Amino acid sequence: MNVNSSASRMRSWHLKEEGRQLRVGGYTPFSASEYPGLLSAVIFVQGCPWRCGYCQNTHLQERTRDSPIAWKDIVTTLERRAGMLDAVVFCGGEPTMDPALHSAISQVRAMGFKIGLETACIYPERLKSVLPLVDWVGFDVKTTFGRYAEVTGIAGSGAPVQESVTAILASGVDYECRTTVHPAHLSPAQLMELAQALAAMGVNNYVLQEFRATGCADEGLVSGAMPGYPAENLLTGIAPLFNSFNVRRAGQAAR
Repeated sequence: MNVNSSASRMRSWHLKEEGRQLRVGGYTPFSASEYPGLLSAVIFVQGCPWRCGYCQNTHLQERTRDSPIAWKDIVTTLERRAGMLDAVVFCGGEPTMDPALHSAISQVRAMGFKIGLETACIYPERLKSVLPLVDWVGFDVKTTFGRYAEVTGIAGSGAPVQESVTAILASGVDYECRTTVHPAHLSPAQLMELAQALAAMGVNNYVLQEFRATGCADEGLVSGAMPGYPAENLLTGIAPLFNSFNVRRAGQAAR
């Protein structure tokens, strides 16, 4: 009996079994915008401990026992699309909340796909464990680290984000750092403060996303939205801080 072969099969089996436990909240079989420059499938993972008012995926906040699509069916679909898709993106919810994420990513990566991860940087240790398996990270920084509780409703939530951002930058992985902008959460002065803090940390690829009322359950945020915010004069001041700086207005495709 080949011990190495047997061990390899057992590791593969465990990856598949653990991957099946990933609590999937949704699946998009084809996207041309989720992973920069590549065609991808998108897996939405259930669960997020935060309750941000402008969240557009509130249906994914709770972790339920039932998934609308089984993991094995996703794997079967991906196997059929090998050669047609370049990448698979895991998002949520907050994908690092799921303990099966590492094994699910490992299984998909073994199929030859590049891996994208979208995260709010909530769990730095879990994030660090999957970074070696990931080719691209899209991560959200919601506000200045000291004001995070005002957005998330969770005291002290800025500290793990700061640790996670540091880990992403140190890993060398391709990334996009982004902030959804609403005047109730980020005044012009606060937005400039955040941009300067991120630049000082070493962020060089930064995107501002204009608040989108569609899907937002917070009526106060919807009524207080300012189309065109932030103004061009503020953007002109932020742009030189980064090697790459872009703004996604509400009418543009979002990530």
